[in-house]
Amino acid sequence: MMTKIKICGITCVEDALAACEAGADALGFVLVPEAKKRNRYIKAAEAMKIIAQLPSFVLSVAVVVNEPLEVLRDYARIFDRIQLHGDESPELCRALGSCAYKAFQVKTGLELSGIECYPGSTCLLDAWTPDSRGGSGHTCDWDFAAQVAAEKNVILAGGLTPENVEEAVRRVRPYGVDASSSLESEPGKKDYEQLQRFINNTRKALLA
Repeated sequence: MMTKIKICGITCVEDALAACEAGADALGFVLVPEAKKRNRYIKAAEAMKIIAQLPSFVLSVAVVVNEPLEVLRDYARIFDRIQLHGDESPELCRALGSCAYKAFQVKTGLELSGIECYPGSTCLLDAWTPDSRGGSGHTCDWDFAAQVAAEKNVILAGGLTPENVEEAVRRVRPYGVDASSSLESEPGKKDYEQLQRFINNTRKALLA
């Protein structure tokens, strides 16, 4: 199975199209106000303008934290997928249906049973830091991620770079990988050389 590649923190059409050209399967749009401090925040209306210019085969993903169900249903009409990156319940995830999947920050106390109680076959695993929901540049526990990947379709996030993504894919065998901060030339702006290297090295891992 070919590992899917999601490039997150898209804020402009130039970066979006560069990611598509490099071979990305999905683009993440961070609709979380706290992302403003890293220049990765985008309004849904601005994301819509970018999505209208994407190839049809590239998925758009709304990254959200603790939004009410009615807002999430509005987002589901704009984006292909919704990544629930807060404290959302299994019931809320279930109410959104197949378009939504839960993101978990891997920290002490998180167990497979706590992940499996959420509906759907897909989840995202990110690193835990005390001051951020994601995009911190820290890696998560790949051994734990591999355990989860044996049971669910894991999108592996957290500190993935062009230098370590090949090893991560070989060790975890994730359904997909997700990167943001490591592919920036400055906060909120992608480095196209790094972007291409990340995607090339992800694909290379599958040939080993």
